[in-house]
Amino acid sequence: MTLKCLVVTVATLSASIATSAAAQVAAPAVAQAVAQAGDNPEVQLRALGLTLPKANVPAGNYVSAVRTGNLVFLATHGECGTSMKGKVGAGVTVDSAYASARRVGLCLLGTLKAELGDLKRVVRIVRVTGMVNAAPDFTDLPTVINGCSDLLVAVFGEKGKHTRGVIGVASMADGRSVGIEMVVEVRN
Repeated sequence: MTLKCLVVTVATLSASIATSAAAQVAAPAVAQAVAQAGDNPEVQLRALGLTLPKANVPAGNYVSAVRTGNLVFLATHGECGTSMKGKVGAGVTVDSAYASARRVGLCLLGTLKAELGDLKRVVRIVRVTGMVNAAPDFTDLPTVINGCSDLLVAVFGEKGKHTRGVIGVASMADGRSVGIEMVVEVRN
């Protein structure tokens, strides 16, 4: 090896070590920033380009959320504002119903934030129950409600994984296509 080659090799090796050392010093800071964002559902929502809608006012003699102990029970929600209407499998596609379930999930989170003041108080999403206004022969109900489930996992990570029930129904209030209720464990 010539002296010129040796100098270039040493310079390259030194730069590599310096870069590696800088990466090792920066890695904990980057990991901490990612972890903090992961623990902050509202940061996750912004990262996804989503904003929470204002919670709907109940349409009857009930409340949208009830807290008992460390659990919050959220009433069945449609989309905030105007819900998609129609029967899934007969005029409403699975893809559009999935998107509707995602919007319903956002509405549920809007109600939850109004109840708690801060989504960082969520310990875990415990249960999601989805109802799909479905044609009699429509059986792809889980795919529809995945719109909400996928959103919850994207926002809360592991804390967003939940148990779930999904049923097809003959009709829903206002003819909406999707209705979802949720149970959430929270900290004081």
